[in-house]
Formats: sequence, structure tokens, C-alpha cells
Amino acid sequence: MSDLLATKQRQFNEAMERYEKIPGYKLIGRFVSFTNVSLQIFLAILVVPQSIGLLSQVLTFGLAYVLTDFVNGLVHMYMDNNDDYDSYAGPLIASFHLHHRTPRYKENPLHIVYYNESGSKLWLVFFLAVSVVAVAKGIVTGAAAYGLLYFSVLSSVAEVSHYFCHTPQNKLVKFLGNLRILLNIRYHAQHHLKDNYSYAFLNGLSDPLINRIARKFYAGYKNTTDLHYARYEGPGTENR
Repeated sequence: MSDLLATKQRQFNEAMERYEKIPGYKLIGRFVSFTNVSLQIFLAILVVPQSIGLLSQVLTFGLAYVLTDFVNGLVHMYMDNNDDYDSYAGPLIASFHLHHRTPRYKENPLHIVYYNESGSKLWLVFFLAVSVVAVAKGIVTGAAAYGLLYFSVLSSVAEVSHYFCHTPQNKLVKFLGNLRILLNIRYHAQHHLKDNYSYAFLNGLSDPLINRIARKFYAGYKNTTDLHYARYEGPGTENR
């Protein structure tokens, strides 16, 4: 074992020890879930009364769908390759990496899944806060306001889409996956079998572009962050 790998494994274990012993880290996920869902509801209250017409609705939703898959895939790419375990965010980073060792998630009702999985999106809190202020003050209106709403909600839906790839699927989910409206379970399996590949997880259609970006900036997770938790024997992430 190289000195660097040994150091990263030690840092990972120390980060997870902080995650388990310091209550605030687990409370962050609960706070983020509550804040994201609450702000999504508030944003919807502000946006829905605005009328933009059916065609604009369809076009705005379609654009938001594409951007959501791409942006959330980029965030996933960054987090999968982030090994800054000694930072204040280190325990959250280490906890995030454990999703690669969890092939099957705990089954919950859909609304619980939506709420819980929204807790992994700390960056979305800031996006939603800015969006709510912008729409409330009339800085952003019409189709742009709907775009912010759709993007924020679809970012949580992306987490649900990924969750369905780690639980038994019903016929409707399989059908949506086969249409690539949601993430196809066989397609997503490539992210776990290959390296530095297939990060998008709303439907994966933006992966060809994300894969090129990943190859340019990262060596991959199979021989880096996936090895950092190899000597960790504690519990997995809280909501999985």
C-alpha cells in the first residue's frame, strides 16, 4: 500500500468518526431536507400564479430537464472525486462516498424518499434561497421563474431516480427507465462497474458530455476514493 493511500484511508476513517460522534453532521442532512423542500414549496407558491402559456411551459420544462441532468451530474462527478476529508466538510464528503459500497437502499414510501434524498443537496439550499428572493422581488418572472422552479424540483427528482436504481423496481419505474425519462437501472450499473463514467442520474442523457469532462479533469474513483473506505468498518450513510 502506498503512503498516500494509507494517509487517505486514515483521513477517511477519522472523518467518519467525526460524522458519527458529532451530532451536528447528521443534523445537517435533516436541515437540508427540510430547507430544500420548504423552499421548493414557497417557490412554487410564488411562481404558479404566473401564466406563460402551454408552449412556454413545455419548452421551459424540457430545458430544465436537460440542465438538471447535466448540472447534477457535474456535482456528482465532483463529489465522487473529492477527497478533502480533513476539511470541515470532510465528514459529509466521506459519508457521501459510502453510497458506492451500498448496492441496495432501504425501501421507503416515495414522499419519504423525496424528502430524505433532498438532504444530500446542500448546494441546492443556496440555489433555492437566491431563486426565492429573485422571484419574490420580481427580478425573475415568467418562463425564467418557472425554469428555476422546475430545475429545483427536478434536482430532487434526480435523487429519487438514482434511488430507484438501488431498490426493486415496479413496472412503472422500469417503463420510465426504459424510455430514459428516469435513469435506467442497467445503464446506471455502468457507473459502479466502470470508472469515471456515467455520473448523470436524472436520466443520464447528458453523460456523453460529462464523461468527456470527467476524463479531462479526473483519474477516476475506482483507484482513489473507492479505496479510501476499504478499511472502514463502521455504519453506512444515515438515510441509506
